Order: sequence, then structure tokens, then C-alpha cells
Amino acid sequence: MAATKRKPASRGNSKKQSSKKDSSPRPASGSNTAIEFTSEEEIDAYKRMLLIRRFEEKAGQLYGMGFIGGFCHLYIGQEAVVTGMQMAANEGDQVITSYRDHGHMLACDMDPKGVMAELTGRATGYSRGKGGSMHMFSREKNFYGGHGIVGAQVSLGTGLAFANKYRDDGSVSMTYFGEGALNQGQVYESFNMAALWKLPVIYVLENNQYAMGTSVTRAAAKSEELYNRGSVYGIPGEQVDGMDVRAVRAAGARALAHCRDGEGPYILEMRTYRYRGHSMSDPAKYRSRDEVKDMREHHDPIEQCRVRIVDAGVADEAVLKDFDKEIRATVNEAAEFAQTGPEPDPAELWTDILV
Repeated sequence: MAATKRKPASRGNSKKQSSKKDSSPRPASGSNTAIEFTSEEEIDAYKRMLLIRRFEEKAGQLYGMGFIGGFCHLYIGQEAVVTGMQMAANEGDQVITSYRDHGHMLACDMDPKGVMAELTGRATGYSRGKGGSMHMFSREKNFYGGHGIVGAQVSLGTGLAFANKYRDDGSVSMTYFGEGALNQGQVYESFNMAALWKLPVIYVLENNQYAMGTSVTRAAAKSEELYNRGSVYGIPGEQVDGMDVRAVRAAGARALAHCRDGEGPYILEMRTYRYRGHSMSDPAKYRSRDEVKDMREHHDPIEQCRVRIVDAGVADEAVLKDFDKEIRATVNEAAEFAQTGPEPDPAELWTDILV
């Protein structure tokens, strides 16, 4: 099955990363298939994305204060991707992703307290303080982890899909990875097996334009159509405006239906953008302030949702401020919990190991 052709997004000069405003990366311009939300769905999406945003902002603060050590990769700017996908998913569908994973955990309804406590290395964290930012999971919530090895989760997500097909349980594995992982060999090995066995897996490519500090235009051939990378295996794909939660939900619903109908894997290239550096240690000097400002002002997923809510008369600014106040209180409570919880018992060094 051939890949679904989408109009590619505009690009800058692939030979030189320009700081001019008109060369800034853009979300997909060809995915005009967003389905209007009901009032309840708009509010739900807004609150879910805002929780991720406020949580990540707080995590950045705690990192700066020394409460979070090691690596810390924030999801700020990309909230619409996992939120829209989870709005389309069914109970039992699995999520597995890379190290930029806090947003995925919250979207899977994992407890913000447990997530934040793991970031600070406390015994009350999801991995009892032993995993940190990149290595925690919850079988109860069907979240199968953030993974620190680039591209490793693609093979594991394909394995989850194999298990789903073996059990014939109707579940779909939503396997997230970035454009920087796309050129890894195991990704294509996974594509081949998933297509060969028609596994129910959606490969959610979160193309945030930069793999660490390298623009996708300098690292990937035919970077304007990464959704087409599975076409040689007969895997259909499409490019989606990953800054519009409605477009994401619509595309996710199509891909999930494809998988549940026994048609095999599907690729969704989510054209999105991260506002912060690759990690907290990255000053992101490889792009201009104007580029980031332009994305924030004209493509921010939360702001788009807020404007729709207000313009449609679903809620006024006062109500939205109350939502923000409630979410900030939840996040502050999680931060307090994460700073005051007990350290892991030294005996934990001898648990969760193979002998």
C-alpha cells in the first residue's frame, strides 16, 4: 500500500541553517483534516496539554535548583501530539517512547506525584527512584517506558504489537520516536517485520525539526516527507500538523482503525516543535530566537486551543485562569511530594536484577 501523499511543509536552506524568520520550520501544511471538537473535548484537550506544560516548566525549575540530576528532556511545545493520540486511543492500547517522555506519562494518566518523585530519585517514584527521567513505566496505565537508547523503543513497541496480534486482543501499540532516530537500523528492521506480519502498531514520528542540535534538513534525505520512509515495505503514512490537537486526534483515529482492521502498521509523521533545548544542558544556540518566538506566537498548540474555546463561547478567560490555577496547584503539590519523599533504601540495589 503506497504512502498517502501530503503537501510538504516549508523548509529552510538545507545547506545552511539560516536564522532568518522566513526559513523557520513549519508544521505540516497539507494535513487539513482536523475534525472539530465538541465543547467538552476542547476543554479536555486544553486541560491535558496545560498539565503537561506546567509540569515540564516545574521540572525545569527543579532541575535548575539541583533537585533533578542527570538528563532531563522537556516536552514543551509538543503537547498536542500525545494528547491527540490518547484522545483517539482505546483502553488497552499501549504507549512506548524515547527519553522525552514525561508528557506521555501524564497523557496516560500516570500520577504527577509519582512521575515527579521519580525525577527527583525518591522511593515514591514510579521506578522507586532508580530510573529517573528516562526510565520509568506503568503496566497499569499501559505505558511501557521511556528509553534512553536512541531508537531502541521502536523494536520494543513492535514486540508489543506482536503480542497484541498473538493474543488477538484488539490493542494497538503506539510507538513514539523522533526524527533523529529514524535513520537507525533497528527502525527499518522493525518496519519490515511489522509489515510482514501485519502487526497492529502505529509508528508516531515526532519530528520536532532538530535531532539534538542538528536540523532535520541536514540529517535526513528527503526530509520533507519522512512519513514515506515505510513505503518500500508497503506501510502507509501521512504527515500531520502536530501543533493542532484536532488534526492529531483525527489522524490517530484513522491510523488506529487501520491497525484494528488487521491492515498492519501505519506511520504518522507529526510535524511539531520543541521550545527548549534538546535537554536541560542544551542552550539551543543552533537556532534563532525569532524562530522560536514565531512558533510560540503563531503555532502554539495550547494557545490555539484557548482561542477556539474563548471565540466559541465555551468558556471565558476567567474560567481558563481557574483551570490554570488548579493545574498549577496539582503540579506544585507533586513538586512538594517529590522534594520531601524518602530516599530509596540501599537494599533496592538488589531488586529488579537478573541473577
